[in-house]
Amino acid sequence: MAVFRKSTRLSCYFLNKTPLTHHLKLTKSFRTVVQEPKPTRGLLKTSIIGALVGTAIGTGYAFWKIERDRKNLSLEGSELPVQLLKYKPPITPSRRILSPVDATGLKLTLFQYQSCPFCCKVRTFLDYYGISYDVVEVDPVLRREISWSPYRKVPILVAKVDGGYRPLNDSSMIVSVLASYLTDMSNNLNDLAQYYPVIAMNDEGGKFKQEIINKYFLMYQGEIPKDRTLDDIMEERKWRKWADEVLVHTLSPNVYRTLEYFPTWERKIMINVGAWAMWMIGKRLQKRHHLKTNVRESFYDELNHWLKAIDARGSTFMGGNNPDLSDLAVYGILRSIEGCQAFKDALEHTKLSSWYQAMTERVNNHAGASLLTG
Repeated sequence: MAVFRKSTRLSCYFLNKTPLTHHLKLTKSFRTVVQEPKPTRGLLKTSIIGALVGTAIGTGYAFWKIERDRKNLSLEGSELPVQLLKYKPPITPSRRILSPVDATGLKLTLFQYQSCPFCCKVRTFLDYYGISYDVVEVDPVLRREISWSPYRKVPILVAKVDGGYRPLNDSSMIVSVLASYLTDMSNNLNDLAQYYPVIAMNDEGGKFKQEIINKYFLMYQGEIPKDRTLDDIMEERKWRKWADEVLVHTLSPNVYRTLEYFPTWERKIMINVGAWAMWMIGKRLQKRHHLKTNVRESFYDELNHWLKAIDARGSTFMGGNNPDLSDLAVYGILRSIEGCQAFKDALEHTKLSSWYQAMTERVNNHAGASLLTG
């Protein structure tokens, strides 16, 4: 019996050592590992936390939006105060534009984007009248240079006045205030700015905005100048508004920037992201403003509309022998795309060239300075 048990153990030992038995054990072991269910508790916990965080963020945003809309609704129709700055914003100018014919006594700092059409419009006005000014290039990504201002768009013109510094917002308002001042420089610039109140309102789409009242009006302190008529003033106002609301939206969005004032990493953002962003903006503007499929055609149509109106007056400029504010507005807006293919095409396909060259000569020579009477 003992011999039998010993023989059996020996057989089992050799059987376990065979390749087939070893393979079966490995297969069983592998099958056991594969078929063992994976732990799901960690995944479930992560999913629950993610859902809770998402819900919290969504709820917080909803409450913030409700509170914002409620606040905006309460402000509807009310005048928003513009604070006089005690000190000039501590931003070093990117450059200074010094005019040899400046006799206005104005101390101005322009916060701008170099290729922004509305900023170009303000620069055109200042250059035409030979007014010196400092320029601060605003970082288009972070906008740190205007962090001091509750108004988050450009251009912003900061003017030194009695008791501090007055920020002027919106390009058309800036031009109107300065033009009103230039008609009679005995006026106080800060007092003139009071005639352009900022009103809180919702537009037709329900979007809250700040609207500047009277921004196309000049404030004559008394009778209108002898060289102006009421019809001229009305016509000038109409075309200034057209430049802002129609012409500017036919420009192909351009991505050209003056990059030398920005850090390298921000240049890369603008180069790599800017082209795609501008393309998307262009598509959205095309739909919003009902432009033709070929946007160039809409651009040419509006330029021809402008040039025909000048021809009908039988003069070089819309203002007659000298440019008026509508000439300066249209020229400033077009100046923003000078050098782009759209501008070259416009010179080729319309009769823009003669008027544009005449404007360039007047602006570069500060021709408006000789028209100021003080």
